[in-house]
Amino acid sequence: MAVDYAVIVVYLAGMLAMGWWGMRRAKSKSEFLVAGRRLGPWMYSGTMAAIVLGGASTIGGVGLGYQYGLSGAWMVFTIGLGLLALSVFFSARIARLKVYTVSEMLDLRYGGRAGLISGIVMWAYTLMLAVTSTIAYATIFDVLFDMNRTVAIILGGTIVVAYSTLGGMWSITLTDMVQFVVKTIGVLLLLLPIAVIKAGGFSEMKAKLPTEYFDPLGIGGETIFTYVLIYTFGMLIGQDIWQRVFTARSDRVARLGGTVAGTYCLVYAVAGAVIGTAAKVMYPKLPTADAAFATIVKDELPVGVRGLVLAAALAAVMSTSSGALIACATVANNDIWSRFKGAVTRGGDGAEGDEEHDEVKGNRAFILIMGIAVILIAIALNDVVEALTVAYNLLVGGLLVPILGGLLWRRGTAAGALAAVAVGGLAVIGLMAGYGILANEPVYYGLLASLAVYVIVSLATKPTDAAVLAAWRERLAGRGGEPEPAERVEEVVGG
Repeated sequence: MAVDYAVIVVYLAGMLAMGWWGMRRAKSKSEFLVAGRRLGPWMYSGTMAAIVLGGASTIGGVGLGYQYGLSGAWMVFTIGLGLLALSVFFSARIARLKVYTVSEMLDLRYGGRAGLISGIVMWAYTLMLAVTSTIAYATIFDVLFDMNRTVAIILGGTIVVAYSTLGGMWSITLTDMVQFVVKTIGVLLLLLPIAVIKAGGFSEMKAKLPTEYFDPLGIGGETIFTYVLIYTFGMLIGQDIWQRVFTARSDRVARLGGTVAGTYCLVYAVAGAVIGTAAKVMYPKLPTADAAFATIVKDELPVGVRGLVLAAALAAVMSTSSGALIACATVANNDIWSRFKGAVTRGGDGAEGDEEHDEVKGNRAFILIMGIAVILIAIALNDVVEALTVAYNLLVGGLLVPILGGLLWRRGTAAGALAAVAVGGLAVIGLMAGYGILANEPVYYGLLASLAVYVIVSLATKPTDAAVLAAWRERLAGRGGEPEPAERVEEVVGG
């Protein structure tokens, strides 16, 4: 295992080095939170694919393949569909807004009265997403070093918090590009073919497994529908995803780069399911489905390759964890704390100097504080699935309707948006208490309640002020917001 350990240590050291490099580059709020809005198509595609394909998509995707066969691809597949929908239909408009958070978008659209409550909901979602990603370190480090759960969480979490705090989005972007390459090589180019070969090829897999393992709908129609509702729609509105859209240098990069990343996710989904199916042939009686990834890596891969594939799993977890962490800190600082201080952030003016430097320091401090909180919660929390389910249910049930309504329906009002967030969120919480956290009904009925209230209240209240809508249309058209410094126009990353 010495070679495998060396691969992992070099990888982790590289992450910290990129954090240090990013710190030298992130001199303004825009640079620190959204990489100066300057990413070209290559870097944008890689980082977007890296953040959406986390530990759940890698370890969990293989586990679903082990349990259900090829239809286990649906969870990650719906994530890819959501990213494609976001990129094709909404990303250009989102990128042109020149904001930092989803709540700022709601303020612009509805006149500055919907941001705080939506910020609290989004903060809770990004916090739980960061926590569940951090917990996944325990699984990987246990395979690598037979490490205690708490020590593993502290080690992995500390590295992510360190490079995220140092360089903000620049550090995260650079590390995500490395993580994207490592995942591509480790999972798609190495683990996938090796697993199929070790299982005896597809013909042997078909001969040894029940036919339902090769049924594309074997996981069940209701499960697929729930995945679409939670993950596809969740991709459309999550702060962690939007904050990556804000990094695009143009709306064209956001649309085309996101489409490439979404397509990559679809391929990754199928690969994970196939690896899990192969693991079922080789290890038919594992204690849990989620053990399939670690088992096949530990037992079947040669020295060196094993280290690279484990680094790929670590990369998957780190990319999601760091993206969720900076999103959580951005929302906490810009949408919650700044409002309590009476200094609401509305997009930013691109100014340089002491004030901008202070904003970088403030956001850096919030990443550190939120990072410590994430590590502590991850140590204390046991049920990852329940935590993530609560987060996604609140996100979709509370925020999907007012966000998409604001983008698509001119008649939507601030009162309707606030009512939709409150009723949808409370309905989800109440229904989870009645049906159970893992039940499908809470998000179904919560979403319907949010939609009904949004439409009814919006129609029953005074339309949004014409001046607010005019300013909104100006921002959607790309006329307004944060100007890009002239000296940086040619210093564009990614071609």
